[in-house]
Amino acid sequence: MRNFVMSGCTLTALAAAAVKSGDLVVANAVFGVATGDAAIGQEFELDTSGGVYDLPKVAAEAWDFGQVLYYDAAAKKVTETQAANLKIGVAVNPKGEAANAPIGRVRLNKSF
Repeated sequence: MRNFVMSGCTLTALAAAAVKSGDLVVANAVFGVATGDAAIGQEFELDTSGGVYDLPKVAAEAWDFGQVLYYDAAAKKVTETQAANLKIGVAVNPKGEAANAPIGRVRLNKSF
């Protein structure tokens, strides 16, 4: 197949804001986890493979295993609240995530 470019598990993106390795980055409908640091305007690699990550969450929320999760761009945290937030994955801690925990285990979707 001559028009195949790449698998798409990692994409090169341009940093709209400073990015640190491990940050969840959302650019329109593309989201993933930064594999390295980048200053504004620099290229960086974004892992879009759909892996499992420990990410900042809305601390007041308690999540159940398999619960659908969204990204709140204003708070820069993962939340259970759909509202105008982007659906990004599901909670995957087998014991669930306790309220008041600042970090939650999330399996990111590969696409919408």
